[in-house]
Amino acid sequence: MAVPSRAFNTRQQVQRKLHLVTRTAAPQAASTVVAPPQAPITLTDAALTQLKKLKADNKNPDVLLLRVGVKQGGCSGLSYVMDFEDKTKVTADDTVVGYDGGSLELAIDPKSLLYLFGMNLDYSTELIGGGFKFLNPNATDSCGCGKSFGV
Repeated sequence: MAVPSRAFNTRQQVQRKLHLVTRTAAPQAASTVVAPPQAPITLTDAALTQLKKLKADNKNPDVLLLRVGVKQGGCSGLSYVMDFEDKTKVTADDTVVGYDGGSLELAIDPKSLLYLFGMNLDYSTELIGGGFKFLNPNATDSCGCGKSFGV
């Protein structure tokens, strides 16, 4: 499977992207400015609110996090997957990101991170076409439903 040119080839490249360090040179001295790490997936306020509601509807919401990933399938080749799972299922290779002061945590496996880095997750309450919307800069095509994509 070819890796898209806009995705990252290795976990190290993703980690470098997350921990950017930029140098600025002043006439008298050089200083280092550390940029805050960019979240691999950004959530709109609407998506965050809906995810927190869904999490609260579960039996034990305090031990859950949202697992976001990619799997083979769908009409465009790859499909998005999202589900809540127990925090004990997180592996050392997973990237875990906290949102809203840690009230919602999101886990992404390394393979999926290559395809999802930079994605924006939105939520719409529209009667037709409502639900979660995946705005993925790495996708070169997607199906009409927006739940699968190709690279």
